[in-house]
Amino acid sequence: MAPLTTASDDKTHQALLDKLDIYAIPKPFRNPHWKPPQRRNKNVKQIIADASRKEASVMATQNNSGVSTPVLPHSEALTGGASTPIGHHQPPNIAQAARNLSTLVLEKNSRAAMGLGAVNGPAATYTNIESAPSFHPSSQRRYCDITGLPAPYTDPKSRLRYHNKETFGSIRTMPQNVTEGYLAARGAHTVLK
Repeated sequence: MAPLTTASDDKTHQALLDKLDIYAIPKPFRNPHWKPPQRRNKNVKQIIADASRKEASVMATQNNSGVSTPVLPHSEALTGGASTPIGHHQPPNIAQAARNLSTLVLEKNSRAAMGLGAVNGPAATYTNIESAPSFHPSSQRRYCDITGLPAPYTDPKSRLRYHNKETFGSIRTMPQNVTEGYLAARGAHTVLK
């Protein structure tokens, strides 16, 4: 390349700038040999969709396998003594077959659960699991035994919970049998034998 002089034209000047420009070098974002991982984590929506698709394909396979073909009563009046009835062909009832299939699946699952020593009832799934309320002390809200308002304090003498100093004053003036009644209502009373 010719040195830059006053006689240089714009083309040689631009060529020099392009040669010295470090930003003009292509830099791919990813390694050209990178491939996405084969294993993918699925979210709940994808798992449920896959399960319903699989169940639909199993149901379609069983519908086509002859399981859902209706059984006609075999009598000599219908068949005239022959083994195949003539003129009494009925189309298969898909709804009834699906109902029978779901009943069979439920029975099979319940038998499998019984065999494993599981408790009677539905299996715990993402959609039907329910939890009982927590009895952990940190999750329990404490309420005043007198007013029913939130109780941040407890009287050490009577063990009654109270909301403010006015309630505390009334607790200290109560007789022992009244405080025992409040504790019994909360289930915190002591019974001496």
